Amino acid sequence: MRISVRLLAALFAAVTILPSAVAHAGDDEKPAAKSDKAEEKAPPSEVTTPGAVEVGGQHIAYNAVVGTITVGGTDAQDAQLGMDGKPMPGTQLAASEPKDPKDASPTARISYVAYFKKDAKAEDRPVTFFYNGGPGSSTVWLHMGSLGPKHVVTSGDQHVPAAPYRLVDNAYSLLDVSDLVFVDMPGTGFGRLIGKDAEKAFWGVDEDANAFARFIARFITKFNRWNSPKYIFGESYGTTRSALLADILENNKSVDLNGVILLSQIFNFTSDIDVANGNPGIDLPYELALPTFAATAWYHKKVTPQPPALEPFLKEVEDFAMGPYAHALAQGTDLSDDEKHSVAEKLHGYIGLPVAYLVKANLRVNGGEFEKMLLDDENLTIGRLDTRYSGPHMDPLSQAADYDPQSSAISSAYVSLFNDYVRKDLKYGEGQTFLPEALFGGFVWDLKHKGNPINLNVGGDLAEAMKVNPRLKVMVNGGYYDLATPFFAAEYEEKHLPIPVTLTKNIEYDWYESGHMVYVRDESLKQLHDRVAAFITRTQADDKQTLSK
Repeated sequence: MRISVRLLAALFAAVTILPSAVAHAGDDEKPAAKSDKAEEKAPPSEVTTPGAVEVGGQHIAYNAVVGTITVGGTDAQDAQLGMDGKPMPGTQLAASEPKDPKDASPTARISYVAYFKKDAKAEDRPVTFFYNGGPGSSTVWLHMGSLGPKHVVTSGDQHVPAAPYRLVDNAYSLLDVSDLVFVDMPGTGFGRLIGKDAEKAFWGVDEDANAFARFIARFITKFNRWNSPKYIFGESYGTTRSALLADILENNKSVDLNGVILLSQIFNFTSDIDVANGNPGIDLPYELALPTFAATAWYHKKVTPQPPALEPFLKEVEDFAMGPYAHALAQGTDLSDDEKHSVAEKLHGYIGLPVAYLVKANLRVNGGEFEKMLLDDENLTIGRLDTRYSGPHMDPLSQAADYDPQSSAISSAYVSLFNDYVRKDLKYGEGQTFLPEALFGGFVWDLKHKGNPINLNVGGDLAEAMKVNPRLKVMVNGGYYDLATPFFAAEYEEKHLPIPVTLTKNIEYDWYESGHMVYVRDESLKQLHDRVAAFITRTQADDKQTLSK
């Protein structure tokens, strides 16, 4: 799926200490034309249409702006581009511009959809930038599912019936407290990569984050939002991007953010449960995923005896995970057979897998194995992005899940309705192809961060941003049923940031009885709106109170 953390983890494994890559079904590499080869007519720079939505009894009239903004492949190149995306006359970039556009310096035409409340003063009106992850995903998922003015209707934990799908006004849009900008990753959406070696310039950990920083700087210039309160909202790999982006904006762009909103966080890819078995001796992934295993078993009624409430049960599992379970795993081959069997029985009571299977697995079960085995007696595979979902086994004899039932359940509805909505309502995209995902072809995402080829952990970047700007607030959101980025792993990452204890009060945690895309469950969408709106309102009030002193 487009929120392909497993793909990134697999790529990470392939280039570091792990012996082999484990690709998620549906993320398999497929031959495809590179996006900068596309012979499409360039879309118009922007189109504006009016709209309105009711949120909490408030009638909000807005203007929707759909368009693209072009950024350079480096800060130096970007500084020589005009707001039209072309080299400014008299610059070195203009002087060296080749005859063949394919040989030009790399640029990215980045597509976005922005919603501005009518008749609001820029300095009083926050602006929040949203983006999904992948890497390689457009932002169609957050745009059409979360806090925008429209919402795709999904049906609980079941596969959505085929078209016609339902798109409704979103009663939980964040437009009641902030303007919204949904930004597609370079090479997705209506955006395209242009110029020589454009993939290398934009498709990598550092390259991607810097491109988003240039986009934001250009956006707030174009729409006169330099003095507006600013928030960034990233999901999945978008949280990885957010850690870097906050640091880059603070230190390279002189942009203080008011808040960083994280949904389904992953900072440290060495603790990913999907490929944990490829990294022997590192047991942290198993410990941090255990509460999600338990939540899933609770949801599917595989816990014996079944606890009446989820959250007290999870607290018990968390204590076990970081206590007796961690101790048992740390013993390695010194663990006695009797103790191993005792721990396996305890695990069985929490996560529902057979004791014999847990003993054979040496007490270590990765994400794909759990997805395949929990409902194996019913010939069902559970979801990875949202373990509430299930679907028939592709191969009953496989060791691990062969696909993600949650991804299969909702993808068509989201992509279909966005294509319909953007063309009919927003009047944009005629004759254009919208790319939900990047056409990577044979290109491999560059996982080096600050020149480090060994591991990817961006926690230090967020910590640096928080120390540079001690007023920066961070909101961590996650779903109990998310096995792509387990909620307990996110909490662990945040609580191990290298920051002074005084800054820990700047971080808040919000969990939901949903999965990776918490907003696909209506009750969780309402909670997400209410909590994010309160976060933005509260941080605004705190900043204003400080200024008035």
